Parts: sequence; structure tokens; C-alpha cells
Amino acid sequence: MWLPRGWNATSSCPPTSETSPLLGNSNVRSDSWSCKILRVIKADGEPSWAESFKFILFGSWANILLLFVPLSIVSHHLRWDAALRFIFSFVAIIPLAKLLGEATDQLSIKLGQTLSGLLNASFGNAVEIIIGIAALLNGELRLVQTSMLGSILSNILLVLGCSFLAGGFYYSEGSFNLTGAQASASLMTLSCITLVIPAAYASTTRSGLPELPCDIPDDKGGCPSPGLLAISRGTAVLLLFVYCAYLVFQLYTHPQFFRLSLPDEDEEETSSHMNMMAAASSLLLVTIATAFCAEYLVASIEETAQRYHIPKAFIGVILLPIVGNAAEHVTSVWMALKNKYELTISICVGSSIQISALVIPLLVIVGWIVGQPLTLHFENFETIVLFVSVLLVSLLIMDGKTNYMEGLMLTTLYLVIALAFWVTTE
Repeated sequence: MWLPRGWNATSSCPPTSETSPLLGNSNVRSDSWSCKILRVIKADGEPSWAESFKFILFGSWANILLLFVPLSIVSHHLRWDAALRFIFSFVAIIPLAKLLGEATDQLSIKLGQTLSGLLNASFGNAVEIIIGIAALLNGELRLVQTSMLGSILSNILLVLGCSFLAGGFYYSEGSFNLTGAQASASLMTLSCITLVIPAAYASTTRSGLPELPCDIPDDKGGCPSPGLLAISRGTAVLLLFVYCAYLVFQLYTHPQFFRLSLPDEDEEETSSHMNMMAAASSLLLVTIATAFCAEYLVASIEETAQRYHIPKAFIGVILLPIVGNAAEHVTSVWMALKNKYELTISICVGSSIQISALVIPLLVIVGWIVGQPLTLHFENFETIVLFVSVLLVSLLIMDGKTNYMEGLMLTTLYLVIALAFWVTTE
């Protein structure tokens, strides 16, 4: 049977060409929504689905480590030794993190670095939200607080420091948009201050003292005063409003502040190996697999830590955030090695802003709904650590340039903090 060019026997959608009429007539039916969706799925003019998944699965020898993903799942459900579960899950996250970076890199070709960096940070923080809500429902309020604090510290110190350090070995100096960096640093500072105020209120005012007698142990959150709960919940609502305004500012009203445009820039363009739908699907599937492996890893950490006498504070602030954000860690370093510091800043600083201005306030409100008294009151030591960390990062990114020495300073501070939490006892 004869068919017009571009048609096939299984398709009822006419092809789109330059000679297609703009206005329909009695003999030509306008495209239906199903036809439009079909054209997007078929990815006309882009790499096919088979080529896309061939690239993402067989594009690197490191993908052979994907064999550890089923091993992680089997070892968890069969309750193998904690050390084996830890090793299998840890190794499984390595290739998944690389695949997440590849999918994000391919998406950045179509969406731009700002939007793709925001998308990557959002997918990465989904793990923190899931783990945080699970711990919150179980009454582990201190675990929620320490893991959220650790996520912020690991992003702005360890991940950003390693990215600057790795990129500095290939490029003597990296650049990113100064105005956007200042806006991000200012919002990060505001989020830090909102965590300092509840600590100051609880430590210096009589109405901030916890209610006594209290039948809830301190490691479960204790019994915060009504005033402290009111400050935390009101601040959480305000932070959510500010974060929504920040998204509008970053994506719609002032997107030029978060892009770097240099006329003499000779940057190697990333070639497109995946169509947009395949890259987005890969990003979603890999993030889900990473979340499961990270959860299995978290489940094995506490048993392993008890066997080797690792402090609980070190687990919450250092270990859990590292494994929970492993995908973002590798992605950020990968982007720095390609001299894409805009995407690195968007992932690291943007992820920290999401944790402090979105995830933590959201968990406070969820705790309010389910009857768990989660507050923004962190321990004094933790508050000071967060303040000096944000201060150092703000000072380093204010000039819009970076080098390996700045990365070394950030990673050094993170190691000092890790050492402090290693010797911390409950």
C-alpha cells in the first residue's frame, strides 16, 4: 500500500514539513495531542532510544561495577554480614553516580546549565527527604538534624572543595557568574542565620528552656518549649516562601545572573549522545536505583559502626550525607573537570540552599503535622560549625573565580570538622 513519505503502516500521525499548512481545512485534520506526544517520544532529529541507552550503559568500562547493584539488593534482603552489605552498596553507588552525571550532562545540552543543575540537585536531595521523613516518623529527631547538617557541610565543603581541587589541576583558574554567586551566598547565609537564632533563643532566654519533666530522651529530640516550636515553625514557613521566590529569581526574572557568557571563551561543546526523553528517563531511573542502594548502605552503617565503635554523631554528620549525596558528589567533580563551574556551583551551593531553605523547613512542617516536635534548634557546637563553614564559602566564591588552593582550604576545613565529630561523645 502506498503511503506518503514519513508515514508508516502503524502510525496515524502525518509528518511535519515545511510545506505543511499553518491553518487546517476540511480535508486536513490538525495534529492531535497523541501525535504531538508521539513526536516527542520518537525524538525526531535526535539520537534514537537504542543509541541513547547504548551510550548510557556501555559508554564506560566503569559500568561493569553495575553488577554490584543486584548484589547490594540481594545481600540486603538476605541479611548477609553488615560488612558485605556495606561494601556492595558502596561500590554499587560509584557507577550509578557516574551515570547520573552523564544523564545530567546530556540534559544540560537542551535545558542549559542552570536548569539542569537545579534538576540534578533536586533529584539528589530526594534521597535526603525520603530518609529524613522515615527517621522523623520513627521519632529519630536528632538523626534528622545531624544528617541534614551533614548534607549542608558535605556539599559546601567536601563536594565543592573536591570539585575546585580537581578542576584546578586541569585549569589554572575557573570562572563563574559573580552576581549569581553573591545571590546564592546571601541566601545560604540567611538560611544559616535562621538556624543560629533558635539556638541563641534556647540558650539565652528563660522561655527557651525545655519543658520539664520530659519523658523524651535528648537523642530523640527532647521536649522543646512552646516558644521554640513557634519560632521554628514560623521560620520554616518563611523560608519556604523565600525559596520559592529564589526559584523565580533564578529561573525566570534574572536567569542571566546564573550564566557565564564570555565572548572569548573557547569551550568544547558537549556532543549529544542521547535524546532529551531518554536522558530524563535515565536520570529518573538511576536516581531511584541510587536511592535504594544508599538506603541499603545507611541500613548497614549503624551495625558496622557499632562493631567498630564509630561515634553516632560522626555517622549522622559525616557518613550518612556522604553516601546519601554520592551521586551529586561525583557529578559536581565531573562538571569541574570539564570546566563547567556554573553547573558545579549550581549543584553544590544550590543543593545546600535546597537542604537549608526547603528540606529542613519541610521536615519541620511535616513533624508539626504528624505530632513530632522537630525544631530548628541545633546544638551550639553544630551551629558554630555551620556558621564558620558558610562564612568561608561565602568569602571564597565572592570574586567569581576559583583555583585548586581554594578547594584545598574547603576540604581541609571539612576534615577538621570530621575529626571533631569523630571524638564527639553523646
